[in-house]
Amino acid sequence: MSSKGKKFETQAIRTQMERSQNLEHSSPIYMTSSFVFEDAEDMRASFAEEKQRNIYSRYSNPNSNELIEKVCKMEGAENGFAYASGMAAVFSTLAALLDAGDHVISSKSIFGSTHTLFTQFFPKWNIETSYFDANDLSQIEGLIQSNTKILYAETPTNPGVDVLDLEMLAKIAKKHDLIFIIDNCFATPYLQQPIKFGADLVIHSGTKLMDGQGRVLAGITVGSGDLMDKVYRFSRITGPALSPFNAWVLSRSLETLAIRVDRHCENALKLATYLEGHDKVEWVKYPFLKSHPKHEIAKKQMKAGGCVVAFEVKGGLEAGREFFDSIRLLSLSANLGDARSIVTHPASTTHSKLTTEERNAVGISDGMVRVSVGLEHIDDIIADIEQALG
Repeated sequence: MSSKGKKFETQAIRTQMERSQNLEHSSPIYMTSSFVFEDAEDMRASFAEEKQRNIYSRYSNPNSNELIEKVCKMEGAENGFAYASGMAAVFSTLAALLDAGDHVISSKSIFGSTHTLFTQFFPKWNIETSYFDANDLSQIEGLIQSNTKILYAETPTNPGVDVLDLEMLAKIAKKHDLIFIIDNCFATPYLQQPIKFGADLVIHSGTKLMDGQGRVLAGITVGSGDLMDKVYRFSRITGPALSPFNAWVLSRSLETLAIRVDRHCENALKLATYLEGHDKVEWVKYPFLKSHPKHEIAKKQMKAGGCVVAFEVKGGLEAGREFFDSIRLLSLSANLGDARSIVTHPASTTHSKLTTEERNAVGISDGMVRVSVGLEHIDDIIADIEQALG
């Protein structure tokens, strides 16, 4: 069903696979491992890639195809691949494009598991990574080597909600012929489309705001056709594909992405504004607060500030522990982008594998709190945080 030229919300709802003979209104789930062929020639031509069709759900499935098409339209991408988790998307995308001896330049402010890939696993294959400060993009060109292949970043960052200038990153990547990859998980394609600013590939953990209810694990990479062909061929062989059921769940979730994210952002800005005036809070960071160091860049490339607010409780580690132990309504969890608000202590959870020095270098203090602001009434969210701070 064509939705060319339609608005974001319409594409999210009306991008669907072709209806079957049953004329269903909502897409069915294709819970099948494989697909049959009409005859020997059909089978030969399909495996020879002379025709595009479903062969095996590790390669493609109608549900994952629908999800990929939907996200490609949202991001302005040519093609994509859907994965069993966000980290499967990150690893498979990078591994498909990197060779032994290659070099990556990455922001220091990235998800802890991605950092572990760069520091513990890729070096086994003689792939090295150099880090730049998310708040000082002028460092990047000094890190470029003759074997540098990829420029990688996420914005807003996890968990410090720093904002990187996508347009500037893209100019550097283009100047030095680097593949520019952005993790767009915190923003979603509703708030930010990095390809419009020059990114080659965009990665999402669908587990977060894309699902929005903490139900399924998923990841997706979308971008240019040439690069995605390499990513597809690696992923087809290595087998990290998304299940048909999870793809179906995510495709349904995307129908409500815009309206959900609007409320997430509205609640998050109200919470950030409240925290900014609290006498027991050292500092607050949220992209659409005027006090955010990159507020103007955030407004240039994002529709709103997202669902994540970072702040520090005065009193250090002990005060932070007391705060978490006093939470009553909000969930203590490592997830984010859920309908339920979540508080996380990054230093002891999502970024615990980093050393203290590495955490400090990206602004993750012992007392930092990450709040994924959910869809409850904002008065109830604030009341719980108020009593925990008190």
